[in-house]
Parts: sequence; C-alpha cells; structure tokens
Amino acid sequence: MSCRVALFWIYITASRRRALYTGITNDLQRRMFEHRASLVKGFSKRYNANRLVYFEAAEEALVAIAREKQIKAWARKKKVELIERENPGWRDLSEDWVGGA
Repeated sequence: MSCRVALFWIYITASRRRALYTGITNDLQRRMFEHRASLVKGFSKRYNANRLVYFEAAEEALVAIAREKQIKAWARKKKVELIERENPGWRDLSEDWVGGA
C-alpha cells in the first residue's frame, strides 16, 4: 500500500482568441502535451485551446470532479476573473514544460 498522495488537477486552457476549455487530469504535464499535439478531440482541438492559463490541485478525484463541474457551470466572466486573479497576463503556464506555443 502506497502512502503517496494522489493529486488531480483542474485546469483551464485558452486559445489565442481566448476560447476557454476546462478539464481535469491526474497528470497535468502529459495532458498539456496532448492538448499541444491536438490529441484531445472535441472543443479544445477545434478551437486550438492549448495554452494553460489556470490550474489548481485537489487530493481526491471526487473533489476535483466537483470543482471542474463548478467551474464549467460558471459564466465566462467569472472564469475570466479567476484566470486574471492568478494569471493577469494570460501567460501560458506550461510553456516551459512542453516547448511553448
């Protein structure tokens, strides 16, 4: 039995035109690679939402899922406020991990 704390990540990606995608993963670096390589089908691929602009951690999967659903239900304005509070320049927080956009 492992005593390692499993982390889950709730994240928001954005396109250059600021189309927003909210997701969840247990491996944020891998997931951003998948977004960058257009391996994630659907909204993020269609709108090229591959720049990580916000993320937060949760220790339990159910907590992470609830938080993701909460953020997804928010109006766009509230999501933008969350991003700009933590990342006012909308910098790609993963550019050092996966080679930048």
